[in-house]
Amino acid sequence: MALLQKLFQKTLLTNLRAYSVKNLQKPPKILITGGLGQLGVECAKYLRQKYGQQNVILSDIIKPTLDVANDGPYIFADILDFKGLQKIVVDHRVDWLIHFSALLSAIGEQNVPLAVRVNIEGMHNVIELAKQYKLRIFVPSTIGAFGPDSPRNPTPNITVQRPRTIYGVSKVHAELLGEYYYHKFGLDFRCLRFPGVISSDPPGGGTTDYAIAIFHDVLRKGHYQCYLKPDTRLPMMHVRDALKALSEFLEAPNEILNRRCYNVTSMSFTPEELADKMTKYIPDFKITYMPDARQEIADSWPQVFDDSEARRDWNWNPKVDLDNLVELMMREVKDKIASNGF
Repeated sequence: MALLQKLFQKTLLTNLRAYSVKNLQKPPKILITGGLGQLGVECAKYLRQKYGQQNVILSDIIKPTLDVANDGPYIFADILDFKGLQKIVVDHRVDWLIHFSALLSAIGEQNVPLAVRVNIEGMHNVIELAKQYKLRIFVPSTIGAFGPDSPRNPTPNITVQRPRTIYGVSKVHAELLGEYYYHKFGLDFRCLRFPGVISSDPPGGGTTDYAIAIFHDVLRKGHYQCYLKPDTRLPMMHVRDALKALSEFLEAPNEILNRRCYNVTSMSFTPEELADKMTKYIPDFKITYMPDARQEIADSWPQVFDDSEARRDWNWNPKVDLDNLVELMMREVKDKIASNGF
């Protein structure tokens, strides 16, 4: 009887300790690579509000602005330097890695060897790092991971993926490598295929970036020359929804995820439809169309993204529609222009 009592007390104590650890768990320490790209700075701000300023480390190989440096931890990190990355993870006790470093579609086509190094070799480094230190790793993918052989309207979560840009090829490679590491090593790999992400920051070289450039050019000059045809339909989302999706997906319990890669989207529109919505705010602006090499890229991408699996599995639900997006962008880009003094 005494032995049973001791066993019961020991079991109870063990359970209480486990319960205490679980409920007093510290917030994750998060490292963001490629942090000065389109999503990085806003992602850091968003996650710092949730997990604390010192728990989210922004990194890149570029000198940050004073605002970025003052907003929270910022360090130099070269994704091609594996030992340097190891040191960062160990020194800062990193738990989650958000890997944004990549050359986007149009820029990647202009420098394929560099895109291979950054997008593919860099991915090899971070995923091996995540395996070695048991990190939760998030790698964004893209509508560019699909190609002309994929169904375009709608594009389901699982379908043919035969992209024709090095950016798309590198993202399919990242998806498959991450899934392999998940099944082979138990790595907590997570990936979202984003559509065009629209924010007030200047365009960064993506094919969908016309939807950013149009606001900057119209508000500065009163006209915009679009490099896509007026009826080119592509999936899009405002950065607020992109960050909401990323954060919710990172927090989702592993057991509810049926996939490691999910499509997410908010809306689909054409340059003509976007311009029409903008006339509510600037009735007399002028838009002209002169398609270039980016048109061929856009013609191989999805027109409408099917994100029903994300909605089903982890309750993904976007908040910003096209009307909201135009209203937000008119205000945010005006503020950005005013703060830059031109």
